[in-house]
Amino acid sequence: MPIEIDKILAAAPATTRGQATQLSCDPKGERIVYASGKSIFVRTIDEPSKSLQYTGHTTTTTVARFSPSGFWVASGDVSGKVRVWDAVGAENTKGEYSIISGRINDIAWDGDSQRVIAVGDGREWFGHAFTADSGNSVGEVTGHSKVVNAVSIRQQRPLRAATVSDDGSMCFLHGAPFKFADKASEHKGFVTGTAFSPDGATLVTVGADRKIQLYDGKTGAPTKMIGEGVHMGGIYGISWASDSKRFVTSSADQTVRVWDAESGKNTDTWRFGPEGSVSIPDQQVGVVWPHGRTDGLIISLNLNGDLNYLVPGNPNPIRVVQGHNKNITALGASPDGKALLTGSFEGRVLSWDLAAGTGTVVDGQSHSNQVTQFALPPSGGTIYSVGWDDTLRSVDVSANTFTGLSTKLSAQPKGVATTSDGKFVVVAAHTGIQVYQGPDFISELPTTFTPTAIAASPTDASVIAVGGDSNTVRIHSLSSSDGTLSSQPVAILTNSSAQISTLSFSRDGKFLAAGNSTGKIVVYRTSGSGPWEVETDRWSAHTARVLSIAWNETGTHAVSGGLDTNVCVWSLAKPGSRTSAPNAHKDGVNGVAWTGGGTVVSTGVDGAVKVWKVSGLP
Repeated sequence: MPIEIDKILAAAPATTRGQATQLSCDPKGERIVYASGKSIFVRTIDEPSKSLQYTGHTTTTTVARFSPSGFWVASGDVSGKVRVWDAVGAENTKGEYSIISGRINDIAWDGDSQRVIAVGDGREWFGHAFTADSGNSVGEVTGHSKVVNAVSIRQQRPLRAATVSDDGSMCFLHGAPFKFADKASEHKGFVTGTAFSPDGATLVTVGADRKIQLYDGKTGAPTKMIGEGVHMGGIYGISWASDSKRFVTSSADQTVRVWDAESGKNTDTWRFGPEGSVSIPDQQVGVVWPHGRTDGLIISLNLNGDLNYLVPGNPNPIRVVQGHNKNITALGASPDGKALLTGSFEGRVLSWDLAAGTGTVVDGQSHSNQVTQFALPPSGGTIYSVGWDDTLRSVDVSANTFTGLSTKLSAQPKGVATTSDGKFVVVAAHTGIQVYQGPDFISELPTTFTPTAIAASPTDASVIAVGGDSNTVRIHSLSSSDGTLSSQPVAILTNSSAQISTLSFSRDGKFLAAGNSTGKIVVYRTSGSGPWEVETDRWSAHTARVLSIAWNETGTHAVSGGLDTNVCVWSLAKPGSRTSAPNAHKDGVNGVAWTGGGTVVSTGVDGAVKVWKVSGLP
């Protein structure tokens, strides 16, 4: 019963308002690499569903850069460490080096793929030059009095490097070994980006003062300033075309612009967001112009983490790649896998096409805080969600939009479920169990315990299971006529030794799986108002809280995900037999779904959606 990864639908690049996000492409223009969470993702440009995930960092990652050879990637994190690793498999680490005592903001390779300069926010110094294979020092970064934001190395000899900083200056370095040679202070305010042209003849810097400054690539002498008054916001991204004649900039004014380096003219412009209005999520915080391509593709990044594919001459993006760049906290899937929704820590909700491997942001007014859970009626059509903004919302699946109907809840929700006939929506809140008919409140059952999980039978509209911090599962009866819950449970299941963390009925309604905070899962055979017997209590491979359980179509197997980062597949026929995918999601698996056949979907803290193939089920 092996479980193998089929595809990784990568997280979106992590972004911060007022700060540049660095993007990098391989020399053939086939792959893009970026940082998100504690991971680095290597993604195929033309097929974004094909990606690799590097998980060697132990803290939040900040930047990743391909070597000019395309075989290696150097990536940095907030602790000041740089790791050099294999770009083909994203597994083998060549070396880990402690560079500075704070965040790494940017990394640059020399043309031989041997030397690396990393810069950022340190205490003793703001950057260092070292060899990629051993970490030996090959120079120093000096001349700045504040955090260094970006670095670029000239790819030809004699070697030159440039660093730019919040102190408003550009420092020019001669190498190797790299050492301070000159300094220019043409900008007023923070300097956010710098790049040498591929032929090494020109250096360009951009800053928060909305200015673009050109320099001689060999001497570092300022030559001319262009584009003054064109960008209406700080410039965060800069990247050269392979012909060394044009470069592209991205700005907080929601535009991406292509410039002719010799004439200084703006030749192409793309503006994002509603016309004539300010849209903060559409601020363009990063850009890269992949080399080695014939279509002239440019990829820009907005503050929401969307990658926009642009081609000069076409006023509209030819593709927008969307995803989550924060912890995915909720996963909802229809049994056939056609409807799949994910919600994240900041309230962003996406719908996914698993066959194409693409995600699309659900339109309309979403949650303003963490999405807790989705509930899918058997009939489909409408999906309900609850979140930490204490609201119940609904999504029209066919239109891929929130319906606009929002119900304010009386307390923070712990979960949501819909009855098998689709008539009622049941919400487990901090103070009790609330019943709604669409957006309309029907009834509430106060509880003496704190509900922690809820599930509704998919075959019997009257059966509602509620898990609590009292280590028990209570089975309540729901009246189909007036939508009230029985004041006393028809059954109390007391086999768990810890707080109930998740509940899931099999699709035929015959079994109920209850996961708890210690990693154990107990499966009960359902029995209406009669005694609910334990089917198995041997599903106990998780070493931490079980966060999600889902059943296959026939109710013979289940998949679970937990805080221990593992995805486990279980069998009722052989309860002692299991298959695990260890380290499925870095820092924890928050959601799992069985979407048909041998396909399992999982989501987690790393912001990625992963599709698994399970074969050989006993």
